[in-house]
Amino acid sequence: MNSMIPAPFQGTAADEPLIQVNDLTKAFVLNQNRIDVLTGVNLTLSRASSMAIVGASGVGKSTLLNIIGTLEQPTSGTVMLAGEDVFNLNQLRLASFRNRRIGFVFQFHHLLPEFNALENVMLPGLIARMSKKEAGLLAEQRLTDVGLKDRLKHKVGELSGGEQQRVAVARALFRSPEVLLADEPTGNLDTNTGRRIHELLLKLNKENQLTMIVVTHNPELAGMMSRRMTLIDGKAVELS
Repeated sequence: MNSMIPAPFQGTAADEPLIQVNDLTKAFVLNQNRIDVLTGVNLTLSRASSMAIVGASGVGKSTLLNIIGTLEQPTSGTVMLAGEDVFNLNQLRLASFRNRRIGFVFQFHHLLPEFNALENVMLPGLIARMSKKEAGLLAEQRLTDVGLKDRLKHKVGELSGGEQQRVAVARALFRSPEVLLADEPTGNLDTNTGRRIHELLLKLNKENQLTMIVVTHNPELAGMMSRRMTLIDGKAVELS
């Protein structure tokens, strides 16, 4: 049995959308001027699907990803995850929902340099008040799953760029989320290292039924996803 297969969301039929975004808007005020970034985004993703969000810088790709991941609040509209209207949850329940159900990978790995790979991956478990032994065993398994079994005790500075990003992926998977959100996950890596991360993400999606949304400028990574979309005038447009 594959250890990375996540526990299913509760209360959602397999054929129902896992992610449903309805009439989502997001506006910012800068120097007393309103800037409309998202102006009515609608999209639906089924369980175990994958989507690339592509397009020029500044069109709102990362903002959309952060809202889907509940890191930012929308100005209006709804985000349904597994049938749950996430922005109707109070802050405590929302934080718990996010930490248990959603994994994040960013362009910069955001690892703590004073800790080794194992300790970095253990952090979500320790925050969730798991015992150190339990968190350590699970972190070791996650690092093994991403091909870093022999690098557990290496500090961040002793790892290559690709290895650091693999540690970040392992950390994102620590609590077996069903949704993985990645923002330019290979944007800071060389071509060959980036390709290995692409292959890892594709493996997670296909073998472990992990629903995935990736913001990327990389056409190779975008082409690996089952769906591709961009944002035009603040609205989602599906690409062929």
